[in-house]
Amino acid sequence: MKKILLAIVLAGFFGVTMAQDDNQAKDTSWRHLYRATATRINDLVHTKLDVSFDYSKAWMYGKEWVTLHPHFYPTDSLTLDAKGMEIKEIALMKGTLKVPLKYYYDSMQLRITLDKKYKGGENYTIYINYVSRPNELKEEGSAAITDAKGLYFINPKGEDKDKPIQIWTQGETESNSAWFPTIDKPNQKTTDEISMTVPAKYVTLSNGILKSQKKNADGTRTDYWRMDLPHAPYLFFMGVGDYVIVKDHYKNLPVDYYVEKEYAPYAKKIFGETPAMIGFYEKITGVPYAWPKYDQIVGRDYVSGAMENTSATLHQESAYQNARQLVDQNIWEDVIAHELFHQWFGDLVTTESWSNITLNESFADYSETLWNTYRHGKDAGDEHIEQNREAYLRNPADESKNLVRFYYKDKEDVFDQISYPKGGAILHMLHNYVGDSAFFKSLNLYLNTNKFKSAEAQQLRLAFEQVTGQDLNWFWNEWYYGSGQPDISINYEYSNKTERVIIEQTQTTGKVFKFPLAIDVYSEGANKKRYNVWVNDKADTFYFPGDTKPTLVNVDADKVLLAKKTDHKTAEEFEQQYKYAGNYMDRKEALEYFADKKLSNLSIGLNDKYHGLRLFTLQKIDQAKGYTVPAVLSVIEQIADKDPDKLVQAKALEILVKLNDKKYEPLFTKYVNDSSYSVSGAALDGLSKLEPEQAYTLAKKYSKDARGKLGTVVTKTLMANATEDDFNTLLENYKNSPLSQSKIQESISFGNYLANVKNPED
Repeated sequence: MKKILLAIVLAGFFGVTMAQDDNQAKDTSWRHLYRATATRINDLVHTKLDVSFDYSKAWMYGKEWVTLHPHFYPTDSLTLDAKGMEIKEIALMKGTLKVPLKYYYDSMQLRITLDKKYKGGENYTIYINYVSRPNELKEEGSAAITDAKGLYFINPKGEDKDKPIQIWTQGETESNSAWFPTIDKPNQKTTDEISMTVPAKYVTLSNGILKSQKKNADGTRTDYWRMDLPHAPYLFFMGVGDYVIVKDHYKNLPVDYYVEKEYAPYAKKIFGETPAMIGFYEKITGVPYAWPKYDQIVGRDYVSGAMENTSATLHQESAYQNARQLVDQNIWEDVIAHELFHQWFGDLVTTESWSNITLNESFADYSETLWNTYRHGKDAGDEHIEQNREAYLRNPADESKNLVRFYYKDKEDVFDQISYPKGGAILHMLHNYVGDSAFFKSLNLYLNTNKFKSAEAQQLRLAFEQVTGQDLNWFWNEWYYGSGQPDISINYEYSNKTERVIIEQTQTTGKVFKFPLAIDVYSEGANKKRYNVWVNDKADTFYFPGDTKPTLVNVDADKVLLAKKTDHKTAEEFEQQYKYAGNYMDRKEALEYFADKKLSNLSIGLNDKYHGLRLFTLQKIDQAKGYTVPAVLSVIEQIADKDPDKLVQAKALEILVKLNDKKYEPLFTKYVNDSSYSVSGAALDGLSKLEPEQAYTLAKKYSKDARGKLGTVVTKTLMANATEDDFNTLLENYKNSPLSQSKIQESISFGNYLANVKNPED
């Protein structure tokens, strides 16, 4: 599951209240409620479903044959999760004979009395005839997963002509039991087969392989899907809609993309790295992709970011991008990598409880760093893991939460910045500590030992200990079963031919962290000697001999430590760090220092080899209005004309726009038709200041294909100059603009335009 937090921000902007009831906010009883792994009384074995859909009512008619057996102890009863259903019949299957069973249903759980006491491992099959009515179910979602109906009918009556008719399901955490009765816990696993009867014009998707399709006399078609490998109930999936299937493959493995017709030409540009990702993940884990195929589908109005249903990942519609958007960057590449890695961490081996969700989400999050490093270079990977650290450190409230969390108010609460970015950063530290070979060999052992099963964090520790031969309880206790992080202050002293490095932990929690550090001591440029040390106390001093004062001492030389760091270097030392230490974070730390101190050294970042740091430097120069310095401006002009990265080039153009200088008109004219929305938008913004009539004409021309930066500038330009005759065009563009930061800016412009409309009723 990849959660998208922007929607929360926008909800606050548009006035959606998220305040809780005072009594609810004060309820702290959950702090004493230990969230144990679900007790296994009965185990799922196989789930067979036969379903059809009533689009007018948004109901699903279901028949289920679920096979189970007692886990160990004999039992004569069965409890199934079944949320908000109408139960028509429950029976025990004796061959083809149905033997009615007594049951009690409270709208959330089915309590069934079996015909006898069954022994551990003795199979029995229950038949259930039911109706799923998801829109009548009153279940709350969360920040990560905003709804919990399980089954979703999108525009089922076709009343919205601009939106396709679709059906999709969303199971995590325990919502699939709204569309089929099951034991809806992550420590259950079952094989399955699903027959879906749908209008013949639609495409279906589910877990496993499409075994057959049968046309029916009433204009429907029944598709039969089968998954012969066990997986958790929350990973079951159904998707139905008017999709184009774009075929791809990895070796002999089908890898297909289910998209709306408009996006079929771009599907391979959006999702086309998937085969390479599968190959990469197989190589680093040493574990082949386990499932019979891998499909990806995009659903409208999806309630989260994306979901790793076994062999059938569902993405929200933000995944859709056209060719011009992809020129800037594929904003969905990290999500694609994240969900795919779940097919190993989450689907093959599944967390046994939501308390241990780190076994799913932290690995999927860290896979984004691993993929970026492999595909785009070490700087890209380092940038991603730094974004993880910052995402966690920005929220002090998260510092009180353990990574493995046995106490929480609601199971949805664990899908947060701890389980995702902090967990990813913790894995990065572990990777650095044990080394590349041991890290991936440990993952291989963990996956092979627990495949098609559920696991807890201690089993991951045991795998690492078996491979490395080390006791790693110290690491798990600090980072998995502990909270917070070290806050460190670093000071330097040189005397008597000795460099002293003083590291003080300043966190106020009373907890003192133990951690290894690499310290590089530099002399005469790039010459360095590495020292590997351990920080054990609230204050530690490390001594390094040297005939002369080092030109640089680089603490946490690999830049892997998850910590708040105050490093008391001088400007000269940070300049040495930028030039010689080399890592992405070495350079970024130096650039941040120069920016904070308003030093001219900042401009060195304009020529950085990595586009992310060139963009960062431009942003800092823009904030400080440092572009007025002639030498700096000269470099920005070159970047605006020739930088190979479109986002960097666009930012440079944005800076030049602020100067309102006529000499840049040829540059803006040159790039106003650029294939990049960002570059084109920045250039049009420049023309709107220098040649407003020309810009207005161009804005009207571009309005039919304007997204991102270009969409924002087109809307702003049209609204600043438009007449009342343009109302319908502007309204349509505004309505079609996706929910984003740009939408906020467009809302302001559209509001200003509406305020000037003389006849609002027309």
